[in-house]
Order: sequence, then structure tokens, then C-alpha cells
Amino acid sequence: MSAVLAVIAHPDDESFGLGAVIDWFTEQGVPVGVLCFTHGEASTLHAAPGDLATIRATELRAAAGILGVSPVRLLDYADGRLDQTAVAELAGQVIRLIDEMNPSHLLVFDEGGITGHPDHQAATAAALAAARSTRRALLAWVVPETVADRLNAEFGTAFLGRPAAQLGERLVVSRVRQLRAIAAHASQSHTNPVLHRRIALLGDREHLRLLYRPGGGCPAEAGVGSRTTRPDHALGSGVWPRSRLTPHPWRDLPTARRGPFAPGPAVPAAGA
Repeated sequence: MSAVLAVIAHPDDESFGLGAVIDWFTEQGVPVGVLCFTHGEASTLHAAPGDLATIRATELRAAAGILGVSPVRLLDYADGRLDQTAVAELAGQVIRLIDEMNPSHLLVFDEGGITGHPDHQAATAAALAAARSTRRALLAWVVPETVADRLNAEFGTAFLGRPAAQLGERLVVSRVRQLRAIAAHASQSHTNPVLHRRIALLGDREHLRLLYRPGGGCPAEAGVGSRTTRPDHALGSGVWPRSRLTPHPWRDLPTARRGPFAPGPAVPAAGA
């Protein structure tokens, strides 16, 4: 794995959603960049005075510094209307940063957008199109169905989770830098009980699922909405501690084969 490009819809998605996963990669020495399509100006949360688009751009830069992310590309598509832009246009923006950064992998929210937000879904669709065009592996952050159901019951939200058979790899993560990055988004995190409840329910675990593999198509073609229970045979199984990545031999394999979930030595299941 040479580098990872996270493709997101809003400032704070890199921290609220992907923060612990990004930290997991950067702690292993893997560079991570971020492409964010909107300034998040349509958010109903506005805990700081001033122009929200400007505030959130500043918060994104601060959070990226905490997470060790570079480069950060913030575009100016309309928040809340990203799905009204052609996927090909959005994918073109992703491809431009791929050409600049040359990542081996893209990182996105799961196909349902995790929260069901159309902007999240549009960002993931754009990344998938770009991954297919440039032959990059595409990894999706996924939430267990049990956690999604609990959040929906407690808060009336619309989280979309996956059953255990579709969760892919389970990472052992630290929340320290993620929580600092979340705090940097002061306009959005000051009153956000759903966010903190989700993190509490997940604890020190996050999950990544392979959505696209060059030469291997889309293992997750059925999508979240189908609730299919077929085994996720495209990935290995196990728990990946924070020290897992560095010594793994697939780091030096050709792009079409390498990836954090290439077959390798079995991971001890203790503490799963």
C-alpha cells in the first residue's frame, strides 16, 4: 500500500466518520490525502458565529493537521445537492487528485452513505467510478448492523449498517487523535450526541470492506440495501491491531494485488 486517498462529501466526514481509520493508516506510515466535495455550508449545526462555509474550511484544515493528512483538496460543490451533479464530473475531480497523489487505495463511506445522506452516497459513487477508471482498490468504512439499529432506535436516525458476514476486516483503533480532530470541528461537534454515542458503541473497533478490487470487480455489488447474507469471501477474516500493517509482505506487491486485505498470515483472534 503506497498511499490512501479518502473521498468525502463534507468537512468533518474525515474526522467524525473516518478519523480512527485514517489514524490507523497514518500510524503505519501510510500517507493519506483527502478530497472533500463541499464546504458543508448547509449544515443545521452552527455553534460558531460567522460564515459557515469559511468556518468549516478552517476546521477541516485544523483537523487534517491533527490526523496527519496531506494533501487536502476542498472543492466548492453545493452542500446537500451533490447527488445532482453527474457522477462522471465528480469522478473526474477524484481522478485529478489520483494523478497528483498516485494512491494505491481509495477510502470512502459505505455505499448507503452510513447515515443515508445522498451527498455521502454521491461521493462514494464518484470514488467507485474513479477507482474503476484508474484501477485502484476501493475500501469502504462500514458500521455493524447492530450499532446502526441501536442508534436508529435511540435517536430516530437512518443509519445503514451491515450484518456480520459483510463487515470485512475489523481494525483495532485508537480514538485519541480522532477525538482531537472531532474537537477541531467545533461548529459541528459541540452538540452532537449521535456522534459520541456511535463512537461509544464501536469502542476500539472499526470495519473496512473491499468495495472494488482491480481485476476482481465489486465484491459488494449487491449493496447495503439488499441485506444479503452471503459471506464476504473477497476478504480474509480477523482482527488487525495497529501494528499489523508495517511488516506485512503485500506492501510491495503490484497494485492489482496489494491491499490491506490481501491474503497473509492468520491474525490471532484473541480479544475479538
